[in-house]
Amino acid sequence: MPRLAIEDNSRMSLRIRAEEKALLMRAVSLQHTDLTEFVLKHALRAAKTVVEEADHLHLSERDSLRVLDLLENPPAPNRKMLAAARALPKRKK
Repeated sequence: MPRLAIEDNSRMSLRIRAEEKALLMRAVSLQHTDLTEFVLKHALRAAKTVVEEADHLHLSERDSLRVLDLLENPPAPNRKMLAAARALPKRKK
């Protein structure tokens, strides 16, 4: 049965195999730190990398050139775009 996340608790539990914990403890001793600091430092670095990759769009050179061309030479609006623009609420000045 899955456990519910407790939002007001800053603790986190992990279940790992003995050999995985032994490897972490060896790394911790080599870095002269504690397990919490070691795991948190490396987990946060990995999390930031994942978030940055998700937040950035990677385009090929061809696609990048296409986007730049469309920005400089936008196509004329079609019926759907004109209808969507007319459906927008009027802005107050």
